[in-house]
Amino acid sequence: MGGGIPLLEANRVGCDVVGFDINPMAYWIVRQEIEYLDIKSYQEAANRLRFWLEGKVGHLYRTKCQICGRSDAHVKYFIWVKTQKCLACSKEFDLFPGYLLAENRRHPRNVIICSTCGELNEVDDRNRLGECRYCGQSLKVKGPASRNSCACPHCGNTNSYPDAGGGPPRHRMVAIEYYCSHCRPSHHGRFFKKPDEGDLRKYNQAAQGWRSVQPRYVPDDAIPGGDETDRLHRWGYRFYREMFNERQLLGLELICRAVTNHPNERVRNALATNLSDLLRYQNMLCRYDTSALKSLDIFSVHGFPVGLVQCESNLLGIINEITGANIGSGGWSNITDKFMKAKQYCNRPFEIVYQGGKKKQVWIDGEWIGDSRNSAHHPETRQVDLRCASATQADLPEGILDMVITDPPYFANVQYAELMDFCYVWLRRLVGNDNPVFTKPSTRNEDELTGNVTMDRGLDHFTGGLSQAFSRMVKALKPGAPFAFTYHHNSLEAYYPIAVALLDANLVCTAAIPCPAEMGSSIHINGTGSSVVDTVFVNRTTGVVSRRMIVNTPREIAELVIDDLERLKAGGLKVTKGDARCVIYGHLIRLTVWNVRKSWDCSATWNDKLRVIARAVQELGGLSETERYLPADFLQVRERHLVVREIQIEYGDVDDEISF
Repeated sequence: MGGGIPLLEANRVGCDVVGFDINPMAYWIVRQEIEYLDIKSYQEAANRLRFWLEGKVGHLYRTKCQICGRSDAHVKYFIWVKTQKCLACSKEFDLFPGYLLAENRRHPRNVIICSTCGELNEVDDRNRLGECRYCGQSLKVKGPASRNSCACPHCGNTNSYPDAGGGPPRHRMVAIEYYCSHCRPSHHGRFFKKPDEGDLRKYNQAAQGWRSVQPRYVPDDAIPGGDETDRLHRWGYRFYREMFNERQLLGLELICRAVTNHPNERVRNALATNLSDLLRYQNMLCRYDTSALKSLDIFSVHGFPVGLVQCESNLLGIINEITGANIGSGGWSNITDKFMKAKQYCNRPFEIVYQGGKKKQVWIDGEWIGDSRNSAHHPETRQVDLRCASATQADLPEGILDMVITDPPYFANVQYAELMDFCYVWLRRLVGNDNPVFTKPSTRNEDELTGNVTMDRGLDHFTGGLSQAFSRMVKALKPGAPFAFTYHHNSLEAYYPIAVALLDANLVCTAAIPCPAEMGSSIHINGTGSSVVDTVFVNRTTGVVSRRMIVNTPREIAELVIDDLERLKAGGLKVTKGDARCVIYGHLIRLTVWNVRKSWDCSATWNDKLRVIARAVQELGGLSETERYLPADFLQVRERHLVVREIQIEYGDVDDEISF
């Protein structure tokens, strides 16, 4: 199921749906997306919880405005820097990679933290910083911490970091971005300040409050080793709770207690889901975006990269008193507002059209998302069957499915279970007693279909699992009905298991359609040249395939690739070399399945099957030979430079179809 989009869209137009996912978090999220929720009751509960939370800890997120002097300004973000004790002089020092707090894009001027006194200075030109207006010392942009080493400012000794033996990292509060509703109408730009004694005192109050609490819901689970979690271990993190500061732990524990007291199960589950979403922003791995001037959640990168400067968001969130809109990101009001809008969309889905350059929402009568609803005429229900189970063991009656759509793991691209445990250990405390899918201490499963060095899961494991899952689902699929999925990887070898699974399931790929799947500005790929293009593989057990799509030479494959790239560019995509390679991979796998299907041996070992696929791909020319026939300027090309067929026959012509 993954995020559940295919199920939601099918359910939206009236289909009965059945979904499988081995990960309890995926199952839980899709269940919350698709089940009916009384929005009014939910909104009242979410607002009531926030009001209660304001009375408990709201004062911990207020600060004194430097302009008007009022003490009730809302803190948007607390900025913290990691610190370390010098091995030579035993004094604590900051691990600053740089002193730029805010760029002059969404704020009129650049904001620089003085490396000497810690005061904030606003400058126009980062190349001419000048001196600190408080202490007179020269301002700097580049910090001393780089390449895992930092010189101690007290004695000059060079220390290495991280220091896993020293326990979880320590932090020092160095800056605050806040919001003053009184000054805002006359103020240009954002509000920044160095923490004052009152700010530090409030954090100490939070820490004391946390130490006086006997936690019931904050997890005490250890962080197991793994391909991604080993990064946390290198920084000294041993328990999930160590990834939060005391103020965050206090607030999260209070929210959990309030959630469990709600009498309505569906509302309670919705609020618990909000808590798991809130965790992404309420931890000490979040970073502050110096350009966008906002908090970046822990999963803005698909892993656990640990930065040196962290961002703590306002737990409650800030609501504009006049417009009702949220200010900043990462708070309870941000999360619940987003959730409420999503459930409103379920009741009345819409599409967006542009008229005169403006967006317009268009609703379609009869469409809704859910397992039930109370319509204007009478209650309605739809069949929704969600299973937290492996698709490799799916037991469905033969020939009952009209379509299968899936988004299988992209081999080792993302360690889903290792990342989702971060939320799972909290959610398990909240709902585990009432739900059997939360009985296990972790979402990790030896049958999960991802490559993972730590769990000794290689390409053969991935291949075998995909093959079993595809074959199980095909048995339940009606003859000739579509079996569609998306796939993406930077390595051609990671596509070989796809070909094996298709052949084992007696599927033929009738189309391999490149489709933009991710924004190029996404943090984890921005500037890397990585592809944002997935291939949508459409497959059937019987049917027809377009004759003009069955080619056998690198030159002909290149022509198909150029056709696809031109269509992507016509759709507004700025094509990269990585995109072109993924398009090539899609066609190579599609053609390989076609070429070897008649001689395929399902009884061969996984490694032997992978070797057959590798050999067949090379017989088609592979990546390097296909790239030779792409024009040198193919990323800009708009017109075809290659003519490889004398006659172009439109798809659908009887003479252009090959039956299988």
